[in-house]
Amino acid sequence: MATQKVVVKQLQGITLAGKANSNRWVMMDGPESFGGSDAAIRPKELLLISLGGCTGSDVISILQKKRVKLDGFEINLTADTSEEHPQVYTKIHIEYVFYGDKISDKDVERAIELSETKYCSVSAMLRNSVEITNSYRIEKNIESQ
Repeated sequence: MATQKVVVKQLQGITLAGKANSNRWVMMDGPESFGGSDAAIRPKELLLISLGGCTGSDVISILQKKRVKLDGFEINLTADTSEEHPQVYTKIHIEYVFYGDKISDKDVERAIELSETKYCSVSAMLRNSVEITNSYRIEKNIESQ
């Protein structure tokens, strides 16, 4: 069993820096009204970025193995939050956007399915506590974003 170790250090107020096994620091902060400096990303936002990064790297890798050429790729995530504390995400929608010619729906759908059901550990951790939906679109060129 692999063990992940993380350290989170207070810099000032609720401005924090965190570092994991990769030995790279990430800054986190909150709004000034909550004791922060409003100088970095919120911890809860990092969760969405992690989900996007996890599934995105899976999908790109799977499509590369299928020799699908992408001119560009992005993921748009939208999350609904409960109104009462702890204000958790109640629904997350992932929109995958692929740019390029000769990208088939079949390849894209299979890559997304494999990421969601087999490879994306962030999705697997969230699956039982939040509804996650997805959609995708294929654009012929990157200028249409």
